[in-house]
Parts: sequence; C-alpha cells; structure tokens
Amino acid sequence: MKHILPAAALLLSAYTASAQLPPIFDQSRNATVETTPTVRKYLSPVKIVWQAGKEGENVINASRFLLKGNGQADLANKDMCILKSTSNVHPALLFDFGTELHGGLQIVTGMSKVNKPVKLRVRFGESVSEAMSDIEPQKNATNDHAMRDMIVEVPWLGKLEVGNTGFRFVRIDLLDDNTELQLKEVRAIFVYRDIPYLGSFKSSDPLLDKIWMTGAYTVHLNMQDYLWDGIKRDRLVWIGDMHPETSTISAVFGNNEVVPKSLDLSRDITPLPGYMNGMISYSMWWVLIQRDWFMHTGDMNYLKQQAAYLKGLLAQLVSKIDPVTNSEKLTDGTRFLDWPSSENKPAIHAGLQAMMVMTLQAGADLSKRLNDHATAEKCTEAISRLKKYVPEINGSKQAAALLALADMVPAEKINQEVLSVGGVKDFSTFYGYYMLQAKAKAGDYQGSLNNIRTYWGAMLNLGATTFWEDFNMDWLPNASRIDEVVKPGQKDIHGDYGAYCYKGFRHSLCHGWASGPTAWLTEHVLGVSVVEPGCKVLRIVPHLGDLTFAEGTFPTPYGVVTIKHRKLPDGKIQSDIKAPSQVKILRK
Repeated sequence: MKHILPAAALLLSAYTASAQLPPIFDQSRNATVETTPTVRKYLSPVKIVWQAGKEGENVINASRFLLKGNGQADLANKDMCILKSTSNVHPALLFDFGTELHGGLQIVTGMSKVNKPVKLRVRFGESVSEAMSDIEPQKNATNDHAMRDMIVEVPWLGKLEVGNTGFRFVRIDLLDDNTELQLKEVRAIFVYRDIPYLGSFKSSDPLLDKIWMTGAYTVHLNMQDYLWDGIKRDRLVWIGDMHPETSTISAVFGNNEVVPKSLDLSRDITPLPGYMNGMISYSMWWVLIQRDWFMHTGDMNYLKQQAAYLKGLLAQLVSKIDPVTNSEKLTDGTRFLDWPSSENKPAIHAGLQAMMVMTLQAGADLSKRLNDHATAEKCTEAISRLKKYVPEINGSKQAAALLALADMVPAEKINQEVLSVGGVKDFSTFYGYYMLQAKAKAGDYQGSLNNIRTYWGAMLNLGATTFWEDFNMDWLPNASRIDEVVKPGQKDIHGDYGAYCYKGFRHSLCHGWASGPTAWLTEHVLGVSVVEPGCKVLRIVPHLGDLTFAEGTFPTPYGVVTIKHRKLPDGKIQSDIKAPSQVKILRK
C-alpha cells in the first residue's frame, strides 16, 4: 500500500471495507436486469467488392479497411480513408465480410475538416445484390423484422454502432454534398453464442464435410437469445423450423439451454386449444422435439415440467380423428407442412395424417415415462385407427416422406415410386431432411448422399456460407453468385426468385430448418442413433455408400464419443469407437 498515493490508498481502503457497488449491480434488481448469452467479436472486411467515385479523388485509401482495427478513434489521425463528395458525386463502398454473420456495423471516424456529424446510408445484405438494393416492391427488399437499410449520422472523431440483422455484405454511401469524411475503421459486429463444436464430421468427400459444417454454422447463428428460424427474417421461434435445428444441435453442440427456453416460450404463449405459431403441425413438432430432446439429454425434471401441457395437447389431437373414416379432421388451425407444398391440399391432408401417427407415437412414449399410462393407451389406440386410412399424396415428396416415416406405406415403395423420381426435383430445404430420412429408412443411403451433394452443394456453388430458406434447382440456369455483382444477362439468384413469404430479397439466406444434412450425416454415415435416454445407450451402424472413410465425434451428457470408420478392400467397414464409460455402444 505504501506505493499508492495517500488519497488513493484511503479510497481503496474504504471501498474494500464496505465492498460497495454501484446501485445497478444490486441483486434485488435482478428482475429488471437481464444478461445476454451472446458475445461480440469485431471483424474487418475481407474484400471491397465495389465502389462509387473516382479512386484517389472521391475515394482515397479504401484498402485500409482490410487491416485489423481496434475500435478506437485517436488523435494521430494517420492513414485514414477519405471520402469526398460533390453536389453530383457521392462516394460509396461495398464490403464483403467473407461469411454470413449476425450483428451490426461499427464505424470509427477521424478528424474531418468540418467538425459536425455526417450522414451515411448503411445497407446490409445477405447477398451483394441485396446490399445494393433499395427498399422497393419490385424485388421485395424490405426492412421487415430487422432494419437493413438506414440513414445514420456519424460523429466527428468518434464511433457509431448500428444494426442488428443477418448479413455478409454492407454498403455505405456518403450522402451529404460537398463533404469530406475521414474513416478509420468499418467493422462487422459479430454477435453469437461462444460455444464449442463438440460434434464433428470428416470423410473422404470434402464437399460433404463442408455441407455438414455449413449446416452446423447455420444453426449456430440462429442460436441467439432464443432459437430463431432466420437471423434476417423472421428472427422468431417457429416450432416446426426447430425440429431440424434441434436435431443439428444434438449432433453438434449437445445440450444447450436455448432449446428448452424456446420450447417453453412457445408453450407459454400458446394456451390450449391454440396451436403453436397458429399451425396445427407445429404443435405436433413440439411433441416430437420433446421426445427427441429427452432421448438426447435424459432430463426427467424438464420432461415433468411438460406433463400437464403434453397431456392436454395429446387429448386434443386424439379428439380430432373422425370416428367413422379414421381420418384426421384438424380444421381448427392453419393446415401447413412447408411452403412449397402449401397449395397441395391432398398432400397436406396426407402429411397431417402421418404426422398425427408420428406425434402420438412420441406422445405415448413420453407419457409412459411420465407414468401417465392412460394417456399412453389413448395414443396407442388412436394410432391403430389412423393407420387404417392412408390418404393420397398427390405427387408430394413431402407427404410421401412423412407416410414412410410413420410406417403407413413401405419406405422402399415410397422411395422408388416418389422420392427418387427426378432426383432432387421438388426438394425443399425444410422437408428435404425428412425426404433424406425416408430414403435412409428404405436403405437408399447412396441416393441420399447424391441428393445432399446435388441440392445443398448447389447453394455452396453459388457462394453460400449458410443454407437458405428455400432453394429450387430450376433457379440454376444462368444464375448469379451471391458474392458477386450481377452481370448483364444473368438472373439474380436472390432478387429474382423465391415465392410465398420469401419472394426476392425477403428470402432468408440463413435459415435453420435447412440444416438437415448435418444431423443426417451424423446419424446415418457416422451411424449414431440414441437408444436409451441421456445417450446411455447408442447404436452405431455406419453407412458409407461411396465413401472410403468417415470419422467424427458425437456429444453426450457424459462426454464426447469418438468414431472412425474405414472401408476395407473387401467392402467391409472397420470401426474404432471410443466412448465415456457411462455410454454403452451397440454395433447392430
């Protein structure tokens, strides 16, 4: 203490004795103070894609933005980028941050000649063309759900942080006439959960490896305060979208609080007899997620918290079966599978019939574990009735996949007559997962690998770093990449396509429901399936198809399981599996 100045020493002594903190840290205020599960990282752009204004005249030293920054304005005022406007020329820059991100933009300024705020227009985009677009109806560029096009004022010798959306590209325009603006840094604010990738996948096909990781990263970005469907749009908890997402989370991150937090939110804002998100099938997905999540975590305390709602929902669903025809009669909510099948009413009917079977099977299992045997018996009896009636699918791969997964039509028949016809024609990014699952059930693992490479690989070939809300192979001819300015004569893959709620630039290019291949590759190529709750028993049966090896890890509540499969010259597979002592491994 003798090296501290007397006044400072006295202050330190008083503080140590009282251990006082500012009032904001008072524990009694916990009800009004909330912490965030996310962290922030600042990233410099990796490329300047485009600029307006003459180099050396209107735009000077733009390459300095590619250097590492520190977020601090300073008096040295060296090596600035200078933007100079006239009454006719307003310089602009388009930045590429290299990959899809969630967050905003940090702008650090210098000492421009005029000491006053300067107006900038900031535009975020998931594609180059979206960042270059105006808010207008022609290509459906919007500020829905998250602001992506705004006018801001930046300070003299200071810092401004703006934006909260999904993006990879940012365009800034100097709006004021006859103005000079000095800029030190323009950096992305990357907001994400700082969690480890416990699961992994590596094989003899680098494309499949990249697809696995892209699906994992897509879901990771959507693990914000809650588990969202998309980081640009809609940024909401959609329970149906969550099923592929939670399957991916189980394969990559293991148990994470964002899943029960989001499930509970939907439960709490949807009192029965309402349906989650207004959609009948989405309440059914809630039951299916609860079953899958319990199998992975083994969290009986959490399952008990769902007992009352689960019992009521299952009773409600059982009451919606026609006593004569054994057909579902779910008419008190929105009838929906996914958007591409939304106009095919016979397919929706077939899909809901199959989903009723799947949901009541999951409900019966959970009810038994909750010692609610009466509800389990009601579900089992209802399943036997529902299976007596198999609706026509009307050409829908979505409905066909669900019927196969519900054991209402042989999976081999469904795969041969519907799913394999036309390859990935009529696939969708959401229900593509269930099509792959149905093909696996039919034993067509090679066909599934081919579909993953073709369909999800096509998005990567267009510059995607996350998977999209929807994708159609018919969009490919003469399509632009999302990371380039659209060339004359090309179709804008983002602005010119899409349908329903995702027309044009409203289309989300980071949508968690598109992550299905990540979960599928772990389950079927690495071969991991959960047999007993809490991953106490795993079955590992690999299906390599044309791969010569596949290896990876799988997270359990007891630690990570390490898996290596090698195809021998005689076609047999040699496996090396290392698991925590609490986890039993079955090979058949």
